[in-house]
Amino acid sequence: MAHEEDPLEHERASWKPSTGLAVAVPDPVQNSDLPPHRERLTDSDPATMQRAVRTVYTLFYLSVAASIWAVAAYMIFPIEDGQITSIRHNNLFIGLGIALALLALGIGAIHWSKAIMSDKEFVEPRHATRGRDATRDAAAEAFAAANEESGFGRRAVVRNSLFAALVASIIPGITLFRGLAPFGTPSDASAGDPVHLLNHTMWKKGMRLAHDPSGVAIKASDVTLGSAFQVIPEPLAKMTHAEGYLEQKAKAIVLLMRLPIDDLHPEPGHEDWGFDGIIAYSKVCTHVGCPVALYEQQTHHLLCPCHQSQFDVSHGARVLFGPAARPLPQLPIEVDSEGYIVAKSDFHEPVGPSFWERH
Repeated sequence: MAHEEDPLEHERASWKPSTGLAVAVPDPVQNSDLPPHRERLTDSDPATMQRAVRTVYTLFYLSVAASIWAVAAYMIFPIEDGQITSIRHNNLFIGLGIALALLALGIGAIHWSKAIMSDKEFVEPRHATRGRDATRDAAAEAFAAANEESGFGRRAVVRNSLFAALVASIIPGITLFRGLAPFGTPSDASAGDPVHLLNHTMWKKGMRLAHDPSGVAIKASDVTLGSAFQVIPEPLAKMTHAEGYLEQKAKAIVLLMRLPIDDLHPEPGHEDWGFDGIIAYSKVCTHVGCPVALYEQQTHHLLCPCHQSQFDVSHGARVLFGPAARPLPQLPIEVDSEGYIVAKSDFHEPVGPSFWERH
């Protein structure tokens, strides 16, 4: 190659030895050049090459079939009944389908590169990020040569089966989004509607507030100034997991606190939702549903540890800081004839993340 056509000319001109760092050694490493080329069976035997091509596109079509199976398994093994065996079967068979689809796709791609694509050794010199136009043209030619040598443009069956496998591998993931949509039953049309589910908890008029998890009912005399209790409905402690213990607890969990009456500034219409400075608010953050678990008794602030939303319980649990979009829902409470704290009703607004009640 003539000097004026050398694509690395401008780089070689800028190479300068580093003063004081060069070390002369008596036995420098010699350039051993490339090892002798070993020809593959697929290079010398057309029948072997044909078998390799069939293996590759068979693996790609196997990936397509596995992706279709993952979608079918989602429908064959539904989880709407909530049974643990249904969830296990759903996870198992969908997971097997997706795993086989990705495994066959990966093995097929590797076998294609090792057995079918052009096999040769070469040395690629290092160069600057931006070469000359001649270098860039050479890169375009290299891509064209790679296309020719790999057979990507010529082997339509392999190429199309690869495209089909790639497209099909995405379908199971898209199908799983169906699980986020509401699902109903003939007997309960709003069974999976999050707005409906979060609009109602198991709190009802006269239901006692109890310690979590013991279920021991709480008297007003037990709640001292500055204290905070994690509270559940009294009947919840006797509920089993099969009966929906976790689901009900996730919605009905409450923080019970007692503040000096002079520090309370209730929202209009909520003046009688507490008792002698005792107030109760949902523990479920209105941002994304994390537990609002940290109470600072001097400032009367509640902190969500997930995303740092802060609520002022002395002013209706309004948002002071963070991404939460609305105050924590308040549970109206009173004291019964035996001195136990009871709910006056359910929450008057949906608990949990704010986006659910936008309907």
